[in-house]
Amino acid sequence: MQRILQPGEIEALDHVNFPRIRLPEPASLFADRAARLAQLAEGNPIGDYLRFAARLVRAQQRAAPAVQTTAPDPETIARAQAHAMPLLPAADHLDPAWHGVLDRLLDDVADAPELPAPLAAVAAALRAAPAAERDRLARQALAESLPPADLAAGPFVMAALQVVLADRASRLAVADVPYTDPATVCPVCGSAPVASVLRIGGAAGGHRYLHCGACATEWNMVRVKCSHCESTESVRYQGVEGAGDAVLAETCGHCHTYRKLVNQEKDPLGEPLADDLATLLLDLLMGDTEFARASGNPLLALAGSTA
Repeated sequence: MQRILQPGEIEALDHVNFPRIRLPEPASLFADRAARLAQLAEGNPIGDYLRFAARLVRAQQRAAPAVQTTAPDPETIARAQAHAMPLLPAADHLDPAWHGVLDRLLDDVADAPELPAPLAAVAAALRAAPAAERDRLARQALAESLPPADLAAGPFVMAALQVVLADRASRLAVADVPYTDPATVCPVCGSAPVASVLRIGGAAGGHRYLHCGACATEWNMVRVKCSHCESTESVRYQGVEGAGDAVLAETCGHCHTYRKLVNQEKDPLGEPLADDLATLLLDLLMGDTEFARASGNPLLALAGSTA
């Protein structure tokens, strides 16, 4: 006997209808990321740093439930949609709550054995810094323009901002999120993607998403397009010989940049930010090519974009 499918079941069978936007879920975001970082630390040349990053992300997980941000007003949403611009550019909408999150993260990792000795003094200085100085660092970190003297503060600052920005993004309705021009920046907070990810499972399965390094919003972009300049010419993939193809550098012959693609079809546990951070060797090898990294990893205490 045949059964009449209900509307929701019909949509599930339609591979044309897939999510344009995937909003973050802070309750699982930081837990999954911390677990992945800890897993990737085993046998990794930068294993000690990955263990520190996992410890910092676990602190984010503990801090996240206390954050309560407010949704943007209808006028802000309408303006962003009318002008195809990000809804709440992060550097222009710093929520004061980020200071409390930063204090909590710093307290959480202060005595952690995973905290690298050079970063202990940086954490102490951040804990004592006035709000105005912290806000300066926040805006520079979001713009990937921290001066060399402040680079080591970047992971702490961005970790605190991520908690607040992910909470704010999680409270949106997908319909509120504008289509942006260019489509290479986060439609929620205007930040650059840290990597792209080929998702598996559910309606998003088989589709490529750019993953925001700040608020963790994901937005769809077809694989034939460069995630930095949107060119469809000369997009190629490079990897480390013998390391498999779960994480590859997607290069563009037009703008001469690259950004990593994390393929969950090759490794179902792949997490965009964690896997990008853990494949630093690929970045080092790409440094010998004509391609510059399009944007940095917010948890890496080094200079970011060179594009």
